[in-house]
Amino acid sequence: MRSRIAFYVVAAFFFVVNKTAIAGPPFITDDPEPVEFHHWEFYFASQSAHDAGGWAGTLPHFEVNYGAIKNLQLHIILPLAYAFPSHSARQYGFGDTEIGAKYRFIDETNSVPQIGSFPLIELPTGSESRGLGSGRVQTFLPLWIQKSIGSWLTYGGVGYWLNPGTGNRNWTFVGWEIQNQIRDNIAVGVEVFHNSPQEEGANAETRFNIGAMIDFSETQNLLLSAGSALNNAGGVQAYLAYQLTLGS
Repeated sequence: MRSRIAFYVVAAFFFVVNKTAIAGPPFITDDPEPVEFHHWEFYFASQSAHDAGGWAGTLPHFEVNYGAIKNLQLHIILPLAYAFPSHSARQYGFGDTEIGAKYRFIDETNSVPQIGSFPLIELPTGSESRGLGSGRVQTFLPLWIQKSIGSWLTYGGVGYWLNPGTGNRNWTFVGWEIQNQIRDNIAVGVEVFHNSPQEEGANAETRFNIGAMIDFSETQNLLLSAGSALNNAGGVQAYLAYQLTLGS
């Protein structure tokens, strides 16, 4: 469950620098740039994590982002979650619903990065007893920064998760990503992210992902990433999504 919750830190897709320099997914680290005004982004995606305890993730989840007003994006994720423990029954069903709003309050200039926030709320719509949900409302309060330099883009920041419940701990997420537009329709990137312990007796984790964003057209994209731990946490994580964008 810790790996699945970490996957939900990020869930926004949008255009930066040009139409192929996509920030946020397929990475865990997010950025401050919202969807353009009156534009829609739709995602058909899957997130998975594996460690000694088994597999957990979404298969699939559906995400929608909408540019409601200038500099403000509305967001929702509706997941079908799975939990395949190594030594108990497999579970599949509706998971926790994610809602949020991203707001950019400083625009980027030649010398100043853009800065914004993307608060998220995890609603306990999944079954806690079946391992498909947390059973409690969780809240994420981040600050994101981004800067572009030619074909390079870099972004990251820090956030704090409010994680109520017996045995749980509030925890901090820190992440940073850098990517390059290697071709007109392909961008590649790498990120490193760290989270403090999320439960009593648990350890902090530091992980990395390598990912790519491939444009099939101006409105259709493929997003993918995979990575593992940099400390003794072990396990692997992966993300795959088809993205469709619509707007004026």
